[in-house]
Amino acid sequence: QVQLVESGGGLVQAGGSLKLSCAASTRTASSPGMGWFRQAPGKEREFVAAINKSGGTTFYADAVKGRFTISRDNAKNTVYLQMNSLKPEDTAIYYCAADPREGYKTRSYNYWGQGTQVTVSS
Repeated sequence: QVQLVESGGGLVQAGGSLKLSCAASTRTASSPGMGWFRQAPGKEREFVAAINKSGGTTFYADAVKGRFTISRDNAKNTVYLQMNSLKPEDTAIYYCAADPREGYKTRSYNYWGQGTQVTVSS
């Protein structure tokens, strides 16, 4: 069982930045992949970004490409999401996920965190 705890969410003005962290209870180096998803009110949970085991390969949703950066520090068992140039439409609960079963961009991850709220004001 892997426990994931997100942190770093908050309220920020449009154009600002936030850095989310996801701390894992086990060695992230043993996870083949980790990802970030988000869910806005009334919408389905959607893929944001993912990273492979070594950190050498990353994936991004078109909506965040060029603004968000995912990274991982396996020595600290932590995955990060640096979010720049934030927009009001980025407002959502952001979830960390580990160990995908069917591709990095699907919701088929075995483990999920509780989420952290990100609110971007206009």
